[in-house]
Order: sequence, then C-alpha cells, then structure tokens
Amino acid sequence: MSKPIDRRKIVAGLAAGAAGAAAFPAPAISQGRIEWRMVTAWPKNLPGLGTGAERLAQRITKMSDGKLAVKVFAAGELVPGLQTFDAVQNGTAEMGHDTPGFHLGKNRAFGYFFTVPFGMAYVEHVAWLYHGGGQQLWDELSAQYGLKSFAIGNIDTPPFGWFKKPITSVADLKGLKMRMPGLGAEMIRRVGMVPTILAPGDIFAALQSGALDATDFTGPANDMALGFQQVCKYYYWPGVQKPGAIQQVIISKAKYDALSPTLQEVVTVACQAGHQDMLAEYNWINAQALKALTEKHGVEARKLPDEVLVALGTAAGEVLKEERGKLDPLGQKIWDAYFSARRTMINLSDYSDRALGNARGLGFPYV
Repeated sequence: MSKPIDRRKIVAGLAAGAAGAAAFPAPAISQGRIEWRMVTAWPKNLPGLGTGAERLAQRITKMSDGKLAVKVFAAGELVPGLQTFDAVQNGTAEMGHDTPGFHLGKNRAFGYFFTVPFGMAYVEHVAWLYHGGGQQLWDELSAQYGLKSFAIGNIDTPPFGWFKKPITSVADLKGLKMRMPGLGAEMIRRVGMVPTILAPGDIFAALQSGALDATDFTGPANDMALGFQQVCKYYYWPGVQKPGAIQQVIISKAKYDALSPTLQEVVTVACQAGHQDMLAEYNWINAQALKALTEKHGVEARKLPDEVLVALGTAAGEVLKEERGKLDPLGQKIWDAYFSARRTMINLSDYSDRALGNARGLGFPYV
C-alpha cells in the first residue's frame, strides 16, 4: 500500500497562498520549446489527484520530446486551491488541474461534466464524453470563458461521506454542516443539511473545529491521507452525490489553439491516458486504504439507510428538474444530452456491470 502522507505537511504546504506567485517567472519560449505552468487544487503529492497531475505533466513533456514542458504547482504554491479557473483565465497559468464541480458559480452547466447525483457512472460518463457528443458540448461551454477542457481523471464512485455521529434516519441529517461540491450540494440542502465548499487542505481543520459535521471528498486513500479518520468514525456508502466524478484540466484556449496540430494531439492523448491511469490508481489504493481504515483505525463503513437513500433520490430528482430552468439555452442543451445519455447507458448497465455486480453478490464459491 502507498505510504500514508503526513497530513500536517500537506496542510502546511498550503500556507504559502498566492504570495508564491512572485517567486515564479513567466514561462519561456525559446528555440521551439514552450513552457507551461499547471496550477492545481490539490495538496502536493496527494495520492491520485496530486500524483495524477504530476504524471500528466510528465507525460505531456515526454510525449512532446520536451517541446511542450509542463511544471506543476500544488495548491498554495502559485494560487490558492479554489482559484485555478481564474488563474488560467487571467494568464497566471496556462493550465489548471481541478474539477468542474468547483465552478458552478461560473456556470451551473459545468456540473454535468463533473457528476450528477444518481447520474452516470464512470464508464457511462466517459462513453458520452468520447463518443456521444459530450466533449463537443463541453468545448462549446468552456470556449465562452476562453478555456479548453479535458477529462483527466476519475475517482469512480466514492463514499457518501464521513460523519461524526451515526445516521439512522433522515431526521439525523437535519442541520448537519457538510462539505460537498457540485449539484450534490443542492440535493443535501433539500433534505435539511447545510452544504459548503472547501478546498481539500481546509477540510480537516473544519471538521476538528466543529465548522463541519461531515464531509465528502474522493475516497478511502485520499481521505485517510488527510486524516479524516482522526475526527470521524462513521463512513457512509454509496456516494450517490457524485458517481463517476470527472476531474479536469482547463487550458487557456488561446494557448492551446496556438499549438501545432501535433502538440494539440499530444495534449489530447496524454489527457485520455491520464484519465484511465488515475481511475486505475484509485481503485488500487482505495481497496487497500479501506481495509486499513476499518481494521486499524476503527472506522465503521456503513450503508446509508434505505430511508435516507429514498429521500436523497427524491430530492435529487426535484433539484435536477428545477436545474434545467435555471440554465441558458446551451446549458439546457447540455442537460438534455446528459439525461438522454443516462437513459441509454442505464439500459446497457442492466445487462452488464449491474448484472455482474448482482451475480457476484451471490457468492464466489472457490475463494
């Protein structure tokens, strides 16, 4: 299993804030070599997200034979973790590595390229992006902000979240302050919770101080690295708030368009490889981390009560129907395309992944 990260070192690394920007000069272009800065929303070396950003930068640099070199800046080294979008827009960096779920304040339609409560799973979401027209819609939306967006990773379906107290009914959720980004925030608000969004490096302190009663994040490996098990002992599944959550790279569209066709293809293929690579890493490290959490740290991994799941599903349906009316014409086009793809993909899942999962639940006789 990957060596756990010292949470204190992670959080301490965030303290530099935006002040670090002055220490890093603008990128150079010399003898055909282009240097780009990638700012991220993640603590340095955070498994999956942080390491995925580093591998993506290395992959682009190597695949381009050094013609496009990418340098990574963790959250706080160049800009704070939740300011990647603005940093790319204003030219502080050429690339940003985060999640579309952080940017619903810019345009709520970004949520459909992140994840949707009770929405498409990883394999379904990627099928829509790559072959069902989803990427073209994402390009159209991102271009309005001078950006080009790529999916560069997936955390698959995470837990619902960490709680300090057990959840036995919908009544237990009332008034609980929970960190949750994306459209899931509106879902939990509808069942009486109080959602907020925090950068990853700020979550532990908020749980410890009582500013938060609960949190979601990405899954066992990252959650354990950030120390949530030290404050919360109840870990609830399934993560209906964000199945198959997409992580993204946002790139200055002007900078991307100025690349040669060959370098544009390098970036595109590197992002596709990074997407699959991150998912594989998460599946591997999460399986080991969950075992450690439950066997060594006394964490109780529990399924949400059916009553709670029904309430969350009802709330999600209400929220998502109302969301369409809040969107502009392009957003409504994206909404329609997403849910059309969801209906199509569910039909296949009934005969493939879900069918296999149900069959494996019956037992495996020789292991």
